[in-house]
Amino acid sequence: TQSRSSAASDVYKRQILSYLLLNKIYQILGGFMKKDYEKKYTTEELKEKLTPEQFEVTQNEGTEAPFKNEYWDNTEKGLYVDIVSGEPLFTSMQKFESSCGWPSFDATINQENMIYKEDNKLSRTRTEVRTKRSNIHLGHIFNDGPTETGMRFCMNSAALRFIPFEDLEKEGYSDYIYWCLYEWYHD
Repeated sequence: TQSRSSAASDVYKRQILSYLLLNKIYQILGGFMKKDYEKKYTTEELKEKLTPEQFEVTQNEGTEAPFKNEYWDNTEKGLYVDIVSGEPLFTSMQKFESSCGWPSFDATINQENMIYKEDNKLSRTRTEVRTKRSNIHLGHIFNDGPTETGMRFCMNSAALRFIPFEDLEKEGYSDYIYWCLYEWYHD
C-alpha cells in the first residue's frame, strides 16, 4: 500500500500537471483570464477605493505601524497583490519572518514590475520599492535577508491585498495556481 505522504505527493503532481495544461491552454487562447493591471485611477477614485491608511501609505509614501498591520504575521498560503491594480507581487513562499513587524519577502514574482528609488528621508539612505504599473509606494528593500537572495522586501500591508490559495481561481488569478503549487511542492 502507498503511504499517506506518497499519495498526497501524487495528488499534488496530478494537480500541477492539470494546472500546467490549463495554463498552456490559457496562453494559446490569448490569456483570456489575465486581468487588466494598466487601469489608471484619479486621486478621487483612489480615495474612494482605499482606506485612509492605504491612501496615505501608497500615495504619500507613508508607513504603517509595525506589528499592528494586517499581514506581518500572516502564514496562510496564497498570493499578495498590489492593492490598487491587483497585479501579483509576491507569494507566501517568498515571505519570511523577519521580526521587523512588517511583511517581508526575499524576492518578487517579477522584478521587472518594480521600480527602485533612492530614499533619503531618514538619517540613512534606503531604497524605496514602488510598482511600475500603478506607481504605488510598497515599502523598502534591504540587503540583509536570511535566504540565498540576501534581500528583504519590507512591505506595508496597506499596499497589499492577500488572496488565499483556495480563492485564486474565484478572484481571477487562475494563472498563479500552478505557480503556487509548484513552489509549495518544491519546498
